[in-house]
Amino acid sequence: MTIDIRPAVPEEYDAVGELTVEAYSHDGFVKGEYAMTLRAAADRAAKAELWVAADSSGLLGTVTYCPVGSVYREIGRDDEGEFRMLGVAGRARGLGIGTALTEQCIERTRELGQRRIVMSSAVYMTTAHRIYERLGFVRLPERDWSPIPGVDLYAFALDL
Repeated sequence: MTIDIRPAVPEEYDAVGELTVEAYSHDGFVKGEYAMTLRAAADRAAKAELWVAADSSGLLGTVTYCPVGSVYREIGRDDEGEFRMLGVAGRARGLGIGTALTEQCIERTRELGQRRIVMSSAVYMTTAHRIYERLGFVRLPERDWSPIPGVDLYAFALDL
């Protein structure tokens, strides 16, 4: 299987939004109005960088890379890359898609000449945490935060 990591194209935005909601819903991670944010792939493509993993069968996963100036940045500083909303289709779990998308974000950060990449992940997303830790990310507890009551986020960073 050949996996292509590339920017999403407009014809895919609806499918990318649905894939993201499905990925988060699969594990019970969609809370409140967050599903609307996850579904808003066209907005993410316009205000950040929307990447997808695909093969001949279709979309396998997606991630939003948030460069400096993007309204989608949450914890990134001016010398850091940041990514969010990484989701893998249920049928593609265990195939390394999450790792490949994370590696794309690391490479994008290097391309932009930034010294570090950061991201936030809900405390209960332990499968994702294992991917990040395996790639060398470390916790940044001083940047842990909560966007709304009951949703606690860990901050992770990888120095490049």
